[in-house]
Amino acid sequence: MATAAPAGLPILYNQLEPLNSQEHGSLKVRGLQTLPALATLHAVPVTVDEFASAQRHYPIIFSVGDDSVPLALMGLNEGVNTFVDTDGKPTDPSVYMPAYLRRYPFMLARLRQDSDELSLCFDPSAGAVGDFEDGQPLFDGDQPSEATNTILQFCEQFEQAGQRTQMFMAELKKAGLIMDGEVAIQPEGFDQPFVYRGFQMVDEEKFRELRGDELRKMNQSGLLPLVYAHLFSLGQIRDVFARQVQQGKGPVPAPAQQPALETAAEA
Repeated sequence: MATAAPAGLPILYNQLEPLNSQEHGSLKVRGLQTLPALATLHAVPVTVDEFASAQRHYPIIFSVGDDSVPLALMGLNEGVNTFVDTDGKPTDPSVYMPAYLRRYPFMLARLRQDSDELSLCFDPSAGAVGDFEDGQPLFDGDQPSEATNTILQFCEQFEQAGQRTQMFMAELKKAGLIMDGEVAIQPEGFDQPFVYRGFQMVDEEKFRELRGDELRKMNQSGLLPLVYAHLFSLGQIRDVFARQVQQGKGPVPAPAQQPALETAAEA
């Protein structure tokens, strides 16, 4: 789940500006009170480090395409997020919030295509960095402040977790365990089920057929509990559907086609 260069920004990010003492030496950072764009974001990238926490609240599926990434579903239909209000505020503070969201509006990005060096950047449109009376200073003179060092450390940990996530996905594909996903939900009072597609998942049948030595290798590498966390999390799909219905955001049946689960992946 590597972050992208400014030419192809990840979801939520509208702009990307490198943080430096010359331009931002007198500015402060403060926590975002609202994030309206999150209210219409139904899928958020997650790393393997988060599977244990995320699977308790969200279905964890994999995006389609060659560079597939794990996604936590916060809604089953595009534009629907059942875990936040219209301002993007979590409706239940006890629900785990993915690190991708907690990282925003900062991220490490490669500013030059011919260099592997990553720089700490932020989205100036988020309103978290500015000439505020409150907040924490970004710099102490020409040196990063304690707040900036904490942000940098979090972003570095996120990148490292992203690399582990890429390895996890590569191993799943190498083992032939990825398949196109489909789930049918039959609500009471409806003649036809709602069928969701457009995502990938672990093929349980192939997973059960793995040889003992393959399973042992997966267990020793730490992949086995991640696969189980993913599979267990799929039971949350019906819970998220129920949340949509309860909130009046349920899908409307169409005579010609069923609603499709359109997943969003980080660029």
